[in-house]
Amino acid sequence: MAETVAKLPIKQEKSAAPTSTELWQPFETLRGEIDRMFDDFGRGFWPSWGRSLRRAVPEMPSLLTPAVDVVESEKSYEITTELPGMDEKNIEVKLAEGVLTIRGEKQQDKEEKQKNYYRRERSYGAFERSFEVPETIEVDKIEANFSKGVLKLMLPKKVEAQKPAKKIEVKAA
Repeated sequence: MAETVAKLPIKQEKSAAPTSTELWQPFETLRGEIDRMFDDFGRGFWPSWGRSLRRAVPEMPSLLTPAVDVVESEKSYEITTELPGMDEKNIEVKLAEGVLTIRGEKQQDKEEKQKNYYRRERSYGAFERSFEVPETIEVDKIEANFSKGVLKLMLPKKVEAQKPAKKIEVKAA
């Protein structure tokens, strides 16, 4: 049995100037201030790439927001998320101004007709996850694959970022 893997396009776009309604978002401002406070507290505790990929905060937390795994290897980062019941046509991956966004939408419409009853259920849900992409990533080579309800994004590192860390000998004074 052949396994189908769908390659998703990654859109790159530049965002327009914010509208007046986007500028007045008190909860976003509060969240930004709290994030900054924790960033200042955690400075020195996280690896150099840490806060950008670790801060994967959904726009609006809900039960529909899928969990995301981020794994770093020597040559790339791999972002994996499970999206059961979704099709690749309902998933959008976009890169704009250093922010990678995964967006999805799911609609269901179930109808059941029996002799003594009629039932129709509809559900709709959307999610969005955003990640700041480190400058060490080859943005033109990012790949998105969707197979069996699992979305995998490969973010290859630039050659300079793949060099092993140089060990510096500590000498006694």
